[in-house]
Amino acid sequence: MARGESVSIESARRIALAAQGFASPRPSGRVDRRHLSKSLDAMGVIQIDSVNVLVRSQELPVFARLGSHSRDLIPRATAQGDLFEYWGHAAAHLPTAHHRLWRWKMEASVGGPWRSIHDLRRRRPGYIESLLDRVRTQGAVTAGELSERTERKGPWWDWDDAKEALEYLFMSGQLTATRRANDFARVYDLPERVVPAVHLQAPTATRESAHRELLDLAGRSLGIATAYDLADYYRLQLSECKRHIQDLVDDDRLRRVRVEGWKDPAYLHVDAREPRRVTASALLSMFDPMVWNRRRDERLFDFHYRIEIYTPAPNRKFGYYVLPFLFDERIAARVDLKADRAAGTLLASGAFAEPGVDRPRVAAALTEELRLMAEWLGLDTVKVGRRGDLAEPVRRALGRR
Repeated sequence: MARGESVSIESARRIALAAQGFASPRPSGRVDRRHLSKSLDAMGVIQIDSVNVLVRSQELPVFARLGSHSRDLIPRATAQGDLFEYWGHAAAHLPTAHHRLWRWKMEASVGGPWRSIHDLRRRRPGYIESLLDRVRTQGAVTAGELSERTERKGPWWDWDDAKEALEYLFMSGQLTATRRANDFARVYDLPERVVPAVHLQAPTATRESAHRELLDLAGRSLGIATAYDLADYYRLQLSECKRHIQDLVDDDRLRRVRVEGWKDPAYLHVDAREPRRVTASALLSMFDPMVWNRRRDERLFDFHYRIEIYTPAPNRKFGYYVLPFLFDERIAARVDLKADRAAGTLLASGAFAEPGVDRPRVAAALTEELRLMAEWLGLDTVKVGRRGDLAEPVRRALGRR
């Protein structure tokens, strides 16, 4: 492709979907560590979120690409040294091979990135160091095990001193974390007890080289992207990234192109490929890297998407936990989902088609995906409500079997 060549929006979609692993069929047999590794190689990062209305959000990108799989696939990969948790895009599972790329951020956090840490050091000299020493000598801990709280915990970020200190030690890389299975709590431990030595001992990338490599990885995962998209993928400062993006262009890792309908220049990664056609069906987490960049969603798919979890119920347009539905090369619908575990039912309170889609085809594909998801989650039935123009055709399709 020549410098400055124009790319159609249809080609851009195929390139982007292929980069995220959606151009390959799901495994037909047992999904194992190799399949997860391949998907992680495409995504680069799996964002973590604690909301459990349907399933923990970090499980959904794996299901979207691999289909039904053992629910302990990510914890096992962590235990086997393939993944570690850190602030990548947000809180995220990252390849342990990339630990060296995040030490600049850890080192920048030493001394305390928050005013509250400075206040804690003033109020309780030596407290943070004593917690680190406790983990070093007595083993991994959760914040709850160290909590001194006597009053009821407030909403959201109501951290006590122990949680504040542990999160600082985590952010600065002095501790790392895994997740406890029963309540999803962070379990804080020394990096050398979690991250394989080969990755801990790998030379630390400088801030400059880490940014350049992370932007290269972002470009590979996105396929085709604006400078804003590239910087946002790992939540880097765009102003700091521009010169590194130019370096990648000069090194032929990225190529400037124009995408039909996009205002800003785009960059095509050297590893990007455009399949002739993408035939995918996938329910996407709101934190799936395919759709987490809302500005990109609108440019790439003409899809306006907002998370309504934090919106008061009367003001919600589509529902509480709404997942986009990828069908072939479009975001074709959105579905409001909930797992009613007590009743053994996957509830789809609403199903809404996007403008211009073939509704019967989309409804049929969505029905099969809902069945597959229910089976994966160990739920016996799928129940569809009455909200949305796809609800009735999906109910009919469910009733035909």
